[in-house]
Parts: sequence; structure tokens; C-alpha cells
Amino acid sequence: MANTGTTRGRNQDRARVAGGQQHEVKYEAGKTGASKGDVKSAVKSVGNSRKEVEDKLGKK
Repeated sequence: MANTGTTRGRNQDRARVAGGQQHEVKYEAGKTGASKGDVKSAVKSVGNSRKEVEDKLGKK
């Protein structure tokens, strides 16, 4: 399938935190100053929305 050049999927992906992917958990932990375990538990409790996870962790 040809690449249409849209960024729709990329923007949707950036709005989510994949709690099962270590590189995303590590990035979010470094960004918020929380531990990896805290990030994983925040994803489980509030869902995978990056904004909600950051709000739960108290983004610094």
C-alpha cells in the first residue's frame, strides 16, 4: 500500500502511552520524574491517554 503522506496516525500515537513498551515507559518516566512502575500503574488506572497519565503523575 502506498504511503499517503498523512500524519494522522502519528498524531494519534503520540497522544497515547503504550504501557507495555519499555521505551515509552522510560521516556514518560524521565519526562515526569516518576519511576517506571509509577508510569505503568498510572496507565493501568487512568488509561493510555498521555495527558491523563501526565496529570496523574504530576508532570514536572
